[in-house]
Order: sequence, then structure tokens, then C-alpha cells
Amino acid sequence: MQRKWLYLILLALAALAAGVWMAQTRYAPQAPAAPALAALWQLGFPDGEGRRQPMSQWRGQVVVLNFWASWCAPCREEMPDFVDLRTQFRPSGVEFVGIAIDNPVNVAQFLRQQPVNYPILIGEGAAHSLARQLGNPSGALPYTIVLDRDGSIVLSHLGRLPRATLESALSKIKTQAKIGS
Repeated sequence: MQRKWLYLILLALAALAAGVWMAQTRYAPQAPAAPALAALWQLGFPDGEGRRQPMSQWRGQVVVLNFWASWCAPCREEMPDFVDLRTQFRPSGVEFVGIAIDNPVNVAQFLRQQPVNYPILIGEGAAHSLARQLGNPSGALPYTIVLDRDGSIVLSHLGRLPRATLESALSKIKTQAKIGS
């Protein structure tokens, strides 16, 4: 009888391990194809006033690109850190850009309650597709990538991005830029 239970426990553990592995493989951020990164700079999205903002205006800067939605709790939780870090790193050529996978009315209402100091663009469904092309296979939010001055992704994070992780990545990019200058 004990042998049967041991067998069942081992089988359950093997199934659990296989499930965890499959979930990590399927939902972990993946490196986007080069065409997706090149196409990013050709895109534009409307801001809160409806004016199209070309992504190319931030080319050559370090860009923290955050896909979010007003209804997403972890998205809202990380925004105050983004506000603080933008203030800290903006003088070094770092820009934060939020692309809302949401509609203009919800975004405007949210920003009246929680204003931010960085550009917010309205991407709706097109932004969801872009996030997938940039390495987010699950489409879950929030999803953040950090692009260096050359447009290469140096950080890709699905879920609430810990402030220390982002601050460390931005400090490394800033340090590398000083060494290379």
C-alpha cells in the first residue's frame, strides 16, 4: 500500500514539474525577431489629445516601453516607480513611454486620478499585437521592455517590474554610455 502511494506521489510531482516547465516555456518573454524591433520605430500611436506620436521620436534614447491597461492592478502599482525613475534618469537620456492596451476614455479617466510625468499613448488592440511581436507571447499585462540607445532590448519583463530590477538595468546602461563616450 505504501508503495502505491509513493508511486502516486512521484507521478503527481512529475506532472507538476512538467506543467511548470510548459508554463515557463510558453509564457516567458521571448526575444523578438529583428523585423519587429525595426518596425517599432515606424509605428505611431495617438496620445491623450488624439495626436499621433511617432515612436521614432525616441530613437537613440534609452526607452522604457511599458504596455499597460487602466484595469490592470499590477500596471497601476508600478506606475509610481516609473514616475520616480523617469525623474531620476531623464537627464541621462532615458524616456519612459506607456502604451495603453485600452480605450481613450478609460485612459483619460485613469490619468485624471493618477497623473504621470511620461508620455502615454493609446494603442488599443494594435498595441496588444505589438507586445506579442516584441516578446510577450501570452499577451498578459503589464509587459515592459527596455531598449538601449541602439534599439536593442536589454530587459524584458512580464508582470509587475520590481523597481530595483529596472533601476539596476538603467544604471548599467547609463554607466556603459559614459564608458563608451
